[in-house]
Amino acid sequence: MIDLRPILLVAGVLLATLGCAMMIPALYDLTVGDEDWQIFAASATITLFVGIGLAFANRGRTENFSIKQAFLLTNVAWISLTAFGALPFAWSHLEISYTDAFFESMSGITTTGATILTELDKAPPGILLWRGLLQWLGGLGIIVMAISILPLLQVGGMQLFRVEGFETEGKFMPRATQIAGSLSVLYLGITMLCALAYYVAGMSIFDAMVHSMTTIATGGYSTHDASIAYFSSPLIETLCIIFMIVGSLPFVLYLKELRGGHGALMRDSQVRWFFGTAAIFILLALIAYQPSQPEPLGPRLITVIFNVVSIMTGTGYATTAYDTWSAMAVVVFFVLMFIGGCSGSTSCGMKIFRFQVIFEMIRCRLQAVIYPKGVFVERYNGAPIADTVTSAVMGFFFLFLLCFAIIATLLSLIGLDTVTALSAAASAVANVGPGLGQVVGPVGNYADLPDSAKWILCFGMLLGRLEIFTVIVLFTPTYWRA
Repeated sequence: MIDLRPILLVAGVLLATLGCAMMIPALYDLTVGDEDWQIFAASATITLFVGIGLAFANRGRTENFSIKQAFLLTNVAWISLTAFGALPFAWSHLEISYTDAFFESMSGITTTGATILTELDKAPPGILLWRGLLQWLGGLGIIVMAISILPLLQVGGMQLFRVEGFETEGKFMPRATQIAGSLSVLYLGITMLCALAYYVAGMSIFDAMVHSMTTIATGGYSTHDASIAYFSSPLIETLCIIFMIVGSLPFVLYLKELRGGHGALMRDSQVRWFFGTAAIFILLALIAYQPSQPEPLGPRLITVIFNVVSIMTGTGYATTAYDTWSAMAVVVFFVLMFIGGCSGSTSCGMKIFRFQVIFEMIRCRLQAVIYPKGVFVERYNGAPIADTVTSAVMGFFFLFLLCFAIIATLLSLIGLDTVTALSAAASAVANVGPGLGQVVGPVGNYADLPDSAKWILCFGMLLGRLEIFTVIVLFTPTYWRA
């Protein structure tokens, strides 16, 4: 029988943290005279009460944290944070159902960026700030999870990134706490730098704060219906490209750079592959971009680079309806949805390192065909890749595509058209946000989808954010055996 007390303790601490975060938009609404401050205050009170109650009732229960408990904790934490994070949306003057509120919260906490809200330019400022905070907290959470939890659970080849000190399960919580502290300071510092850059480039203080949080988290929530296109500024778009890339690179390498490991970032093969892959798709998108009116090369390059980086990193900001560029552009951006950024970043998708492992495996197999008696070793960053890693990556690819196919099929059965079903499924599992077509495309919205489709997509977002295996394992009988 799994001991739930350590899980409830950590979930309680996380909920208490979320409750404290709710006080930020409450204070902001109070300052600007918006009545929604009462909604945030009530939501914070309830969330704090539940979180502190769970923490105190189960304090001192983390000395033996097993792998089974880590799997369950990851799911419980994300679902409980989503459920309570939805309260301000459900109770606000937006007058939306709890289904829509849960969808918006799940999209925020998983940094997906798909939204059911319309008329953002008229939305209460506290709600806009809360959306940004949800994505910012979700981005920090996924970085900590990718460095401290997923390597321990050996999910989808993540054991490649095992951090020293996690070999013993009992050391899980102390080490995770230390890493979370260092990463939080770094994450906050980069966010503040991004906000300052946006402000200097012409954004208001409020817009700069919210967009800096959703840019670094590669989430894509904006304070305007037109997204980044609202500002009509090449400088802001350029800054956004830079900071989306910053959010998509391994944060642990930033820590190494700061601690004297000069060049650690660019020596990492995953980082080089990320830039190489982005360059290839930028070239393809540039060929596919066929504007209705002649456009100078400079603005054209910024438009293409911005949208390629936005979709590849899973941020989901938009400056144009890229799915109307040409038939080739639709294919390019659909494929781009699945790729993602680097492991240990806020980005999502399949992750670059898994493509590296697959290509390395193919390379060695081809060489073995040419030289049957040769011995060829698969390597990642110069080190041999264990067979367990290769099989885990292959299993992840299979499950990822299977989940995408099942979700797309379910959405089609509900009544969504083929383009909407396929792109919405891809967007959810890859945590991208915008899909393709008129309904959920870059200028569309998820508001008109039926509730059943929204719940399916919520599950898809959870699957993608928690790397598939972490969720699927709970549905196996073996997991629940003593």
